[in-house]
Amino acid sequence: MIACGAIAREILALTRINGLDHIDLHCLPAIYHSYPQKIAPALEEAIADARSRGFEKIFIGYADCGTGGDIDRICEREGVERLSGPHCYSFFTGNEAFAARDDDITSFFLTDFLARQFEAFVIVPLGLDRHPELRDMYFGNYRKVVYLSQEEDPALQAKAKEAAAYLGLDYEYRYTGYGDLARELLTV
Repeated sequence: MIACGAIAREILALTRINGLDHIDLHCLPAIYHSYPQKIAPALEEAIADARSRGFEKIFIGYADCGTGGDIDRICEREGVERLSGPHCYSFFTGNEAFAARDDDITSFFLTDFLARQFEAFVIVPLGLDRHPELRDMYFGNYRKVVYLSQEEDPALQAKAKEAAAYLGLDYEYRYTGYGDLARELLTV
């Protein structure tokens, strides 16, 4: 399985819980979450590497993740499958449930990973540490931070609340667990 480093913790937990010892996990850098144009070329390289090491069945642990269909084109060309959905917020919520909501258009989403790594994956890449005046330009059209949690962890909830306060947005907590990720890993 070639996956996004931002969901490695969840994949490892699910493989442990479900006894999925046959899964060999290789993760690409989680920071690609902020630079989706880097995902497809890195996936092509990782697939070629996995094949050169004798792996026949390869599963991609990414949704589309902002690649504009590039991951799907690679999957089709290489004969591999990927996680369903447009992004991790969707598959953690459950793709059908996420698509059915119509009140999230002005929401900025956090997962456990982003709650833990808010500074490194939001503040620094957007330059808010150097130019805090940009906050309202980036987030002025958002109304709330929605924390989609995989673990019920009060410390992570506190970090997510701090992120919402930093952005000047309302806060909403939704426990999702592993959502569709759990179901899909059982088919790998």
